Amino acid sequence: MSGSNKTDFTNPSVFILLGIPGLEAAHVWIAIPFCAMYAIALLGNFTILFIVKKEPSLHEPMYYFLCMLAVTDLVLSTSILPKMLSIFWFNSSEINFNACLTQLYVFHSFSVMESGIFVAMAVDRYVAICDPLRHSTILTNPVVSKIGLAVVLRGGVLILPYPFLVRQWSYCRTNRISQAYCAHMAVVKLACGDTSVSSYYGLFVLFCVMGLDAIFIVVSYTQILRAIFNLPTKDARLKTFGTCISHLCSILVFYIPGLFLSLATRFDQTVPQHFHVLFTNVYYLMPPMLNPIIYGVRTKQIWGRLLHLFICKGA
Repeated sequence: MSGSNKTDFTNPSVFILLGIPGLEAAHVWIAIPFCAMYAIALLGNFTILFIVKKEPSLHEPMYYFLCMLAVTDLVLSTSILPKMLSIFWFNSSEINFNACLTQLYVFHSFSVMESGIFVAMAVDRYVAICDPLRHSTILTNPVVSKIGLAVVLRGGVLILPYPFLVRQWSYCRTNRISQAYCAHMAVVKLACGDTSVSSYYGLFVLFCVMGLDAIFIVVSYTQILRAIFNLPTKDARLKTFGTCISHLCSILVFYIPGLFLSLATRFDQTVPQHFHVLFTNVYYLMPPMLNPIIYGVRTKQIWGRLLHLFICKGA
């Protein structure tokens, strides 16, 4: 086992995930709310998938994109939570080098996919509000499938260099990762020599994905708001804007903390490590947990179908 702080090795056989350094004594208790968040995420996202599948009236682009979001959230949370809980509860901190690279790739590629799905949802809201008469002819099932495929391919291709670049570095400092999962920059910081290629490419992905996606969403909502303000009555404006609230809430939960954390990881050295790691872990569990709640409560069709299921079972 390569568990020493200082040793000479290249591509170690294992990494040691430290969980939340400085809060080791509280790991058992920290794991309880994390486990609860994961359970809520699993229940909520599987419920969304079940309801959309069973209800023919929900077989529309908006709900297809919502299903893509649910699947992405399930993969995202599952890629890091089981290992995280095993560290907190069973002190199982070792992770195979190749397993670490796999976790890194899956986690980051599905994060990029999630951002792309929010853009696709913005396109759906734009067409539905700005050109409602052509919505069904523009966003047909084949078009939705192609958008979904493009989102998946973009996430997979953009993140593909991450594990290949990480694999080529020499790790002569330590194999201990101050995280509960294999994040890209956390692994890169362990490498010796000049790792600027990985750092610069990570920044490129950050601004290419979050930056461009955020700009596209802002432009879309600028046009959406213009269309809403041109509606004749206040009730019509409120009703139309209400169809965007769920999407906007999910965007805020995903983008704002994510951008802050990505930049803080690279540039801010003043934040205490245990606070940064804890906040990062909480952040990546928040969207998978909150998205089904936001859409379930705010979307009448889903909420109504869910109530109908419970009423029928209780009858």
